[in-house]
Amino acid sequence: MSTRPEVSLSQRKRQLVANELTEAALQLLALKGFDAVTIDEIATAAGVSKRTFFRYFASKEDVVVQFLADMGTGIHAELAARPLEERPSVTLRHAVRVPLAACTDHADHADRARRVVQLILRTPALYARFLEHQARWRDDLAAELAHRLELAPDTDLYPRLAAGMALTAFDAVLHRWSGSDGAEDPHELIDRAFAVIAPALDAVERRG
Repeated sequence: MSTRPEVSLSQRKRQLVANELTEAALQLLALKGFDAVTIDEIATAAGVSKRTFFRYFASKEDVVVQFLADMGTGIHAELAARPLEERPSVTLRHAVRVPLAACTDHADHADRARRVVQLILRTPALYARFLEHQARWRDDLAAELAHRLELAPDTDLYPRLAAGMALTAFDAVLHRWSGSDGAEDPHELIDRAFAVIAPALDAVERRG
């Protein structure tokens, strides 16, 4: 007999525990600050042992790193799913809007998400990891743009420049939104940012 259902159940259970740990960690980190939270506190808040925590994450920092990885996955997936005939400025605006929507579109999560973003931007070690992830996002987005527009990724400047502009806009909006303590609407901010860079993003000729 196939054991696939059991494997699937095991995977779902593992993902559930990982989600509980992530939620507990991010909530505590956002509330108390990165240095003030211990692994023991996170494990207790999630209802698991410290040993269980280390089965999923190597450190507190790794929890935040996973949060950042999920941001990048959302951006890239949205970019790949957009219609090919869409203007690059529209495609990229929708792509970087995905993690913003995840952070702000649910009222019960918006405050915590903002505090997590503030934590990342204000903690040097976490901000350094954020910049590392942005560099990976830029490479992934550039490759996807080159594929969509039938450009040569190794010789055409456009894909990397366009990805960099989009992520710079995203970064600027995160700083502005978190710095205002959520008073400013990030969706309005991203629209304003892309209104500035759209002419450059759309000044590209497709090959083929």
